[in-house]
Amino acid sequence: MKILYIHQFFKTPEDPGGTRSYWIARELIDQGHQVTMLTSNKPLTQKKEIEYIDGIEVIYLNVIYDSGKMSIYERYKAFIQFVVRSTPEALNIKNVDLVIATSTPLTVGIPALVLKKFKNIPYVFEVRDLWPEVPIQMGGLKNPILKKTALWLEKVIYRNSLHIIALSPGMKEGILNRNVDPLKISTIPNMSKIDKFWRRPKDLKLQQHMGLRNDSFKAIYFGAMNIANDIPYIIEAGKKLIELKKDRIEIFFLGDGASKEEMQKKCKDENIHNIKFFDKVPMEELSEIVNLADVSLVTFSNIPILATNSPNKLFDSLSAGKAIIVNSPGWTRTLVKENNCGVYVDPMDSSDLAKTLIYLSENPDLCNTMGENARNLAEKKYDKSLLCRQFAEIVDKKNQAKVKEML
Repeated sequence: MKILYIHQFFKTPEDPGGTRSYWIARELIDQGHQVTMLTSNKPLTQKKEIEYIDGIEVIYLNVIYDSGKMSIYERYKAFIQFVVRSTPEALNIKNVDLVIATSTPLTVGIPALVLKKFKNIPYVFEVRDLWPEVPIQMGGLKNPILKKTALWLEKVIYRNSLHIIALSPGMKEGILNRNVDPLKISTIPNMSKIDKFWRRPKDLKLQQHMGLRNDSFKAIYFGAMNIANDIPYIIEAGKKLIELKKDRIEIFFLGDGASKEEMQKKCKDENIHNIKFFDKVPMEELSEIVNLADVSLVTFSNIPILATNSPNKLFDSLSAGKAIIVNSPGWTRTLVKENNCGVYVDPMDSSDLAKTLIYLSENPDLCNTMGENARNLAEKKYDKSLLCRQFAEIVDKKNQAKVKEML
């Protein structure tokens, strides 16, 4: 079967960022399918560029997106540009049997819709965030006409899809609220990568190079640093640690985003010396850096829709065998509590985070046990080898059913 996979922000393991689509595409190829990835966000000197990466034909379109530097208007403009350029490109690809379209943004479903309407090609739609509900609740989509249009588009995409993959129970519930048949939805969360992140002796030379102390208890936050991630919440916890004379606890950030520069300035101006910032790095280097930490921080702003998120950093932290601190009152709270692999802290009280960091630093055996439980959970339930196979099985099953229906 020839599969057209549409993902505006496709990344390989050599690129900083989420690699879910890469691993799914690789599994589909291993199952005997042909995969063409239609994507963007790579600097090009021409309208498009084609590369072959580990068996995946990747078509890059010249559309740049940078959430950390773009205004809301510029981001929406990039979404529309990708639709305008990807739709005719998708129509020109021959012999496509199935389309997989993965959000965000929601608009990535438009070329899939066009192929279904004009070429009768079915599509599977993957929901990584509940758009447009996320930008609506966060205040990024206020225009009533655009809001109404986006909600209509969401329903149309769901209604016309062959199947829908949700990345969390909360996302599935959100889709069900749009009157979608429950049998049409499967939940496959983000994936742990146990062969890429694992526990091993710390690279002390790397630790020294990064300016991290040998005798400190280390908490890491890695990934996007945007409004949704509530970076100020962590900064305030760092300040409280200094006030409590517990600055032996270090917090370090790894990544980029709209909040990063402002938070760096705040730490410098207020001499919050127990916090450090580093740029995003490819997966291999990221794995070594995460291994330096004792705990991993997975935070979000206290906005209801964000409790449905399925963050990559959570699953990479499970693989790395780190105790995890979450502040989202959704399914991740249940996950760390039921599996004793982390702690939930109050998203409205940064002192709760500070106290929890102190408690874990003073109870290393508990912290270690949580890390072991995290790794065990990654191996048995969330590893990419398991979840990619589930994804491929759903694709095969649904496509076979569609073919029989057409005969």
